Amino acid sequence: MPWEIIVPENEQPKKLGNFLKKRFPIGYVRRLFRKNAVRLNGRRSAPTETAGPGDRIQLFIPFDEKPRARTGKTASADKLAILFEDEHVIVVHKPAGVAVHEGKEVARHQSLLGMLEAIYRPQGVIPKLVHRLDRETSGVVVVAKGEKMAEELERRFEQSEVEKEYLALVVGRLYPKEGRISLPLPGRDGKPVSALTLYRAEHEFATTSLVRVKTETGRMHQIRLHFAQLGHPLVMDSRHGDFAFNRQFRKAHGLRRLFLHASSIAFHYKGKKQEWSAPLPDDLARTLKSLEDLAVPTRRA
Repeated sequence: MPWEIIVPENEQPKKLGNFLKKRFPIGYVRRLFRKNAVRLNGRRSAPTETAGPGDRIQLFIPFDEKPRARTGKTASADKLAILFEDEHVIVVHKPAGVAVHEGKEVARHQSLLGMLEAIYRPQGVIPKLVHRLDRETSGVVVVAKGEKMAEELERRFEQSEVEKEYLALVVGRLYPKEGRISLPLPGRDGKPVSALTLYRAEHEFATTSLVRVKTETGRMHQIRLHFAQLGHPLVMDSRHGDFAFNRQFRKAHGLRRLFLHASSIAFHYKGKKQEWSAPLPDDLARTLKSLEDLAVPTRRA
């Protein structure tokens, strides 16, 4: 028998794929559509079709809520630093190398969401992602405890009510040293969408600049794409970066991953503005120290 869901009367119409991703892990949802295992009001449906109040959704692949048995060396919950927790939200310092959710190359229990589920499901709490960081990006991630808080936080992120700040190392020196990047980026359907990134150069090295970044929109790979379009890609960006520069930088400074860190998140919560920060991880701090040491001339005897 298929798993059947009736869209609640208070639910706003949205794409079927987005409706399911709010309720299930993204890997499971992708598998449903890949196997043509979703029916909307009795007919086979694509993720782009609209689901509204009263619609009947049937899922023909069972969803296993039990964590899979762990084998081999995998990421574990002891890697997570909980920055804040109450009855509604969890704020986590995500390490680089941990994906926020499962995917083609990431088992569920290896993801941030899977680790949190292992901790909180025995307590009757179902963690919900409300925003995302790239796998190689470290820093602050806010996770909701339950559907109601997830919907509220998702609304805040979508309406730019959340302040997000990042530290990035980019190739070259920026001019001007402070500014706005408003170049459009590809949306989920491939069509251009507006995107706004604010930046300020914090420190300049010989061939790179440490930049403090704020995003007014939340497009996929927004920071990486915007600086690449300016001709100043992020250091060690394996997708949008300067690959020859990255090879030389790795040899000189030992950095093996993207230099991008979500340093803080702030929004109004329980009647006042709350802010949570994550310190720069050791590998990025060592890289800055290496750059500073290189800039200091050696005294001759």
